[in-house]
Amino acid sequence: MRLGVVIVQTRPWRQLAADFRLMEEIGYDAAYVYDHLTHPTAAGGWLADGFATLAAAATVTERIELGPLVASAMLHSPVSLARRAATVQDVSGGRLILGVGAGSPREPLADTGTPLTTREMSERFADLVVGLDAVWAGATQWRGTARGFEGLETVALPEGTDRPFLLLAAHGPRALALTARYADGWNTYGGWEASRLEPEAYWTLVREQCERLDDACEKTGREPGTLRRSLLLGFGTVRPTASVAAYQDAIGRAGELGFDELVVYGPFGLPAADVASDVRVHAEVLAAR
Repeated sequence: MRLGVVIVQTRPWRQLAADFRLMEEIGYDAAYVYDHLTHPTAAGGWLADGFATLAAAATVTERIELGPLVASAMLHSPVSLARRAATVQDVSGGRLILGVGAGSPREPLADTGTPLTTREMSERFADLVVGLDAVWAGATQWRGTARGFEGLETVALPEGTDRPFLLLAAHGPRALALTARYADGWNTYGGWEASRLEPEAYWTLVREQCERLDDACEKTGREPGTLRRSLLLGFGTVRPTASVAAYQDAIGRAGELGFDELVVYGPFGLPAADVASDVRVHAEVLAAR
């Protein structure tokens, strides 16, 4: 079981740099950041740019994989996201996990003041994923439903650099179909409704999502086992970092459902969320692997 940690970039870089180094030192496989302009868990506080933070983190770490969890389709076009991702992939020596998701309706409001419907958000997400694949394939022009590009004269990646691992966050049928067709991995935290569920109901919901992903893979002719499966825990009633026992129990339950990676929130907490934890819990669980 891979273990990942979310390091929310609400602290000045001099502190974040130490956070990334510490998480690498105690043995985490991956460190993730937010990609938001605004978020209720950071209300009233600072939130640094995700990709700039990842590039900086690459210079103070050596082994740990790095990525956004997840890059918001509300904030990026295929070409601009490919450029940011390729830059971090280059700086990190190939350690980027490019997490991508539909994003929050808060993002377009904060960015342009224009609300988007659920359908419009779904179309943007689909266009971002398919368009990103076109960029990686070397296309100079492409047109989707709501987005496109043309006249692209630069290459997608620096010489000798592979495209990053693509991890899609998906819950609904269309997003799961995109994951089955284009992604290297799948991530879920259960969805917004999951935050209100009691633990047993939460695990039942996640099990059902796994089954829907299996169905999506079968419909596209893909072997389900070829997708890495990543579960983010802590946003809701299931709090794995509350104790060593809770963390180990979460690892076991995630493994039973077929997940290859469990991601938790780091030991530094969030300004407006009760997910703070003792760094000794993280260190003890990682040491026992």
